Amino acid sequence: MTFTKITTLALVGVVGLSACAKPGDRVRFEGNYYPAKAKKESDDRTKFAVTVRRIDQGLKGALEAGRYEGTRYCVETFGDSTITWAQAQGPDDFAGSLEGSSLSLRGACVKW
Repeated sequence: MTFTKITTLALVGVVGLSACAKPGDRVRFEGNYYPAKAKKESDDRTKFAVTVRRIDQGLKGALEAGRYEGTRYCVETFGDSTITWAQAQGPDDFAGSLEGSSLSLRGACVKW
C-alpha cells in the first residue's frame, strides 16, 4: 500500500471512531442508557419516528429518551425544539404498543 492509502484509511478510521459515544458521555434517563434513533417518516422531513430500545429498564426512562431524541432531531433539522406529538404516540400520553424490548414514538417538528 502506498503512504496515501494508509493515511486515508487511518483518517477514515479515526473519523468513524470519533462518531461513537463513549459510555461516560451517554445521556442517561432514570439512571439508564436507552439507545434511541429518530428518522424522518416520509418525504416530509417534519414528520419523524423515534425508536427506543432496552425499554425493559423502565418505561418512564425510555419515554424520556424518546422525547430527547425527537427534540434533538427537530433542533438539528429545523433549529427549533417545538414538537407536536401524535396522539397516544408521544411521551406524555403514550398508549402505543410495545414491540419486544423497544417502543416507537411519532411526532412532527413545528417549523417557525
